[in-house]
Amino acid sequence: MTEQTALADIRPKDGDKTDSAVVRDALGVGIAVGLSGFAFGVTSAGAGLSVPQTCALSLLVFTGASQFALVGALAAGGGPLTAAAGAFFLGVRNAFYGLRLSQLLALARVVRPFAAHWVIDETTAVSLAQPTRRTARLGFLVTGLSLYVLWNLTTLLGALGAKAMGDTDAWGLDAAGPAVFLALLAPMLTSVTERVVAGLAVVLGLGLLPVLPAGVPVLLAALAAPLVLLVEGRRGGRAARGDASGR
Repeated sequence: MTEQTALADIRPKDGDKTDSAVVRDALGVGIAVGLSGFAFGVTSAGAGLSVPQTCALSLLVFTGASQFALVGALAAGGGPLTAAAGAFFLGVRNAFYGLRLSQLLALARVVRPFAAHWVIDETTAVSLAQPTRRTARLGFLVTGLSLYVLWNLTTLLGALGAKAMGDTDAWGLDAAGPAVFLALLAPMLTSVTERVVAGLAVVLGLGLLPVLPAGVPVLLAALAAPLVLLVEGRRGGRAARGDASGR
């Protein structure tokens, strides 16, 4: 029954998609997002990380939001543990992506540890948009490969460029990381609940910034999600009780 459900999720709905169309879409995502690695390289170098450290983050971590969160916290004066904790919580979402993609892609066990490194927002979105398992695998591969190569290349170029420019703050490039992060996040906020969570997180983060050590407000801003869900759950419960009493 489980296998039938999984296969039903990946059956074509609007006809099969050609390989060339899948590759085109995947490359479009990979190139568009991969160029953002330049901003990360600049931001990381501006935060005081060396070129090897910056490149190691992109090679080994490879999840843009977490990388930006880490170097942003360090740039603001936060400790390494606090910065790493914020990056870790942002990266947890990839584990949930992996649960869904493991059913969809059904890769061989020997391949899964390597494929897991490419389980990020973009590869998940492209894979889930495909009508069949074969095209989902193709989309995942092309998106992951193009994005990984380009992200790491532009990270290196950004870090080297920042070192050559000297003080990145004087060029206003310290705002590049947050700007790119917001650009990646904004299109994902499609529901009212998601927008409320994002708004509350901004209020918490900015409101606590003057009174708490650097990096801590980012961690506390994560409380926005459970707070909003708690309020919505209570409202839904009251509405259900009201409907029941009305009957």
